[in-house]
Amino acid sequence: MASPLKHIAHLDLDCFFVSVERTKNPDLVGIPVAVGGSPEGRGVVTSASYEARAFGVHSAMPASQALRLCPHLVFVRSHHREYGEVSDCLYRRMLELSPIVERASIDEMYLDFTGCESLYRNDLPGFMRTIQTLVREEFGLPCSIALASSKTVAKIAVGTVKPEGICTVSHGEERRFLAPLPIDVIPGVGKKTEEYLRTRGFRTVSDLQAASESRLVELMGAQGTWLHRVAQGRGSDTVSSDHLRKSIGHEQTFARDIGERAELERILFSHTEQVCSTLRSKGWKARTVGLKLRYADFRTITRSRTIEPTDDDPVVFQTVRDLFRSSYNPSLKVRLLGVHLTNLEDIGQLALPLYPDEARRNEVLRAVERIRAKHGDDAIHLGGV
Repeated sequence: MASPLKHIAHLDLDCFFVSVERTKNPDLVGIPVAVGGSPEGRGVVTSASYEARAFGVHSAMPASQALRLCPHLVFVRSHHREYGEVSDCLYRRMLELSPIVERASIDEMYLDFTGCESLYRNDLPGFMRTIQTLVREEFGLPCSIALASSKTVAKIAVGTVKPEGICTVSHGEERRFLAPLPIDVIPGVGKKTEEYLRTRGFRTVSDLQAASESRLVELMGAQGTWLHRVAQGRGSDTVSSDHLRKSIGHEQTFARDIGERAELERILFSHTEQVCSTLRSKGWKARTVGLKLRYADFRTITRSRTIEPTDDDPVVFQTVRDLFRSSYNPSLKVRLLGVHLTNLEDIGQLALPLYPDEARRNEVLRAVERIRAKHGDDAIHLGGV
């Protein structure tokens, strides 16, 4: 019996952090906005609106530099716990519409509608418009959606219609759809890889389609097989539900490679605050702290260390900073940096604090979350760089 045709949607929330802030303050709509640290300090842009991006502002940029590029830029303190709560609510809502939903990140998810065609009058492309309207009306958030036969093609397709676009790539049309697109639309093809391939005559996906797999493997090693597969319109078509979250992490690929250790450690600290805030909002503690470091040449290093269960920012940051300093090569620039927490445990299942100082510290952490919830994530920090 033939396998059913796959119908996988990729839902991408446009400028998610900025969009959440705009639901609370409509005066921010239509103007350049950046979410992140204060430009008066050593803050970093976490998210920028499309109006701000037009001036060259991007995530991971120092806030002071962003303000120089766009003097009328409006900065808003981040509220990562709130963003996580909104993402959780949207995820639960999407589970009412699709039997399998996989969160790729806080602002992206895949929905598998395979076998559900008759439920939606055999018009899944039309139902994508219904979902987009629902997300706007119920959550006040703009989103883009693409429907395709695989997660990979859907992800590429959604990038071609942002912001607030809808795209359907019909079965059998994958190669034709991909052919005219630039090669950097393929996941994993960053600036360095693009430059390398361009020097060898590859500019569009159609150029990759014309090359044999062996030729691409000769040029790119194992990544050549991936490039060949995606260029031909194939990709992962398995959507995995994530009812049980086994890790919490935040990583970022920078718009420009960064070589200054102090700046990288500031970004690590910002990542740490986000993952620890999420931990506390879930009532969890983590036993294992992990670092992901990718250099400009795509060499990737992962390191981890197991410690006593914690949700304390300074403890996690000290651990991940130690991992970073033992791995960092100052002669190379960094393109991606991430912090990941695993071996998560419910606080209710852990032993009660044995010492008064530990109990007091836990109350301090709860107080920090209350302050951030009221005044923003940048209102208070637990240690720093």
